Amino acid sequence: MDKHNLLLSDGRNIEVISAGVPSENAVFFHHGTPGACSTWDNWLPVVAELGGFAISYSRAGYGNSARNKGRSVIDNSQDTQAILQHFNVKNSVSIGWSGGGPHCLADTTLSQSIAAISIAGVGAYGMNDLDFLAGMGEENHIEFGAALAGEHAIEKWMQENVEGTANVTGSQLIEALGGLIGDADKRSLTPEVAEAVAFSFRHAVQVNYYGWMDDDLAFVQPWGFDLASISKPVELWQGDEDFMVPHAHGKWLASKIPTAKLIFEPGEGHISLGINKSQTIVENALRYFD
Repeated sequence: MDKHNLLLSDGRNIEVISAGVPSENAVFFHHGTPGACSTWDNWLPVVAELGGFAISYSRAGYGNSARNKGRSVIDNSQDTQAILQHFNVKNSVSIGWSGGGPHCLADTTLSQSIAAISIAGVGAYGMNDLDFLAGMGEENHIEFGAALAGEHAIEKWMQENVEGTANVTGSQLIEALGGLIGDADKRSLTPEVAEAVAFSFRHAVQVNYYGWMDDDLAFVQPWGFDLASISKPVELWQGDEDFMVPHAHGKWLASKIPTAKLIFEPGEGHISLGINKSQTIVENALRYFD
């Protein structure tokens, strides 16, 4: 894999990882919340081994990527486009996990986009027909409650909680995630997987917590694009043992996106879904280039 530090037109730096032979076709990965480009370290080589070109990056404010204060979900697609243009990509399939789900859907507004795949992606807040917090672990209720209270409240929450994330180890991860994971996720967190997830968390906040904070603030605001206007193929992968993003979110998104295909995986959690279905998801992504 190759690491890059791209300078964007507005003067911000953004960290990027790529794998495979550069091509006009690319699978583009959006990490969750919190997260960083290293979330996908086990996925990018799979794309490359199958003959594809893969790109992951750290959203603004995460890892070594400079902050873009006040960004919305749709704003982030401008960074996606800049990265795609840097690599001369003409056709892209965006994959987003968890908090990366809305961002991969936003990419469908780009000219390079040919499809999007959301893995346990969160739905929109403030909708009459989606109880956003229902079924989530208590930790999410507290965190999003702070985001809803405004920037000062969520920053205070970050200051009180970021140290645990910045220092978490694989052996501590199950306890650290508490009520946000169930049995399916716990089973998927083998020592190797747990350390990889813990590393991505540490990477996410190694400089500061602004990426995480800005994600939370963006999720409780309008995303900036209309789901009903999406015309590119969309896959929505969802399990029913997910306490970070309950399956009601996937069902809601499927009801709003005309081109959506809901792929429901009974018995899978928030983390286990991506771990157990990664090969199939990558293969699906590459088929869009055929």
